[in-house]
Amino acid sequence: MMSRALRFFLLTTLALVLSSCEGDIYRSSIPDAPVHLELNLVSQYPNFANSVNQYILFTKPRYATDRIGYGGVIVYSTYEGKYSAFDLACPVEAKRDVIVSPDGTGLAKCETCGEVYDMMYGFGNPTKGISKEPLKMYKTFLHGNTLLISLK
Repeated sequence: MMSRALRFFLLTTLALVLSSCEGDIYRSSIPDAPVHLELNLVSQYPNFANSVNQYILFTKPRYATDRIGYGGVIVYSTYEGKYSAFDLACPVEAKRDVIVSPDGTGLAKCETCGEVYDMMYGFGNPTKGISKEPLKMYKTFLHGNTLLISLK
C-alpha cells in the first residue's frame, strides 16, 4: 500500500507538471479567422500534386465556401513531400494587409519588417530573429485526391 508521503509526493509532482504546461500553449499574434479550402489535386491543381517546393497563394476566395484566414493562405509542398498551409499575414506586423511573399526557394519574406520565414519543412519559422513566432499554421489533410485546409 502506498504511504501518505509517497502519495503526497506523486500528487504534488503531477500538479506541478500539469500547471507548468499552461505556459506552453502557443497563441499567435494573428487573430483566428475562418479557414476552409478544398483543393482537388487531380482536376484543379495537377502540377501541385506530388510536387516539392511548390506553393499556391489564396488572397481571394475562389468559391462561396472558401475561407482564406486573416491575410490569405499559402499552401506549400515541403521538401519532404508533405503539404503545409500558413496565413500570409506577417506575425510581426499582425495586419491583414501586410503579408509575406514567397520567393520560390521555400522562404517567404515580409517587405515591411524584413523577417524571412522558412517553410521548407512545414514549420514557417523565422530566420532573422526579428519575429518571436512562426507564421500562423493551418491544418492540412489529404483525403484521396482532395487536400483540405482548415483552422482546426
